[in-house]
Amino acid sequence: MNSPLIEKSLDFATKIVLFYEEFSKTRKDTTIVKQLLRSATSVGANISEAVYGNSKADFISKLHISLKETGESIYWLTLLQRTKLIDYDFDTLLLLAEEIKRMLISSINTAKENTK
Repeated sequence: MNSPLIEKSLDFATKIVLFYEEFSKTRKDTTIVKQLLRSATSVGANISEAVYGNSKADFISKLHISLKETGESIYWLTLLQRTKLIDYDFDTLLLLAEEIKRMLISSINTAKENTK
């Protein structure tokens, strides 16, 4: 399936995995970055699950989980940016996460409207 939301979430996960690899080389505590890795890769995984959901309610539920994981990712990115543990272009990652968040909200709203 060729979906802009799936593509953006995969791009986001890829960028986060690459960031994680770079951060790991600093030998600093990776607790926060591991949390980010989990939440950011979960976004796309749940979107992919939504596509193959058993029902419209399952589809909407999985998108809600993706939305929560996106919000969590934004939190961890913002925390990393504020702590300045590593010099990195967090703005690009945050913009991509915000774009995914907007797309998820729109998709959830559309799916809900189509169930009425």
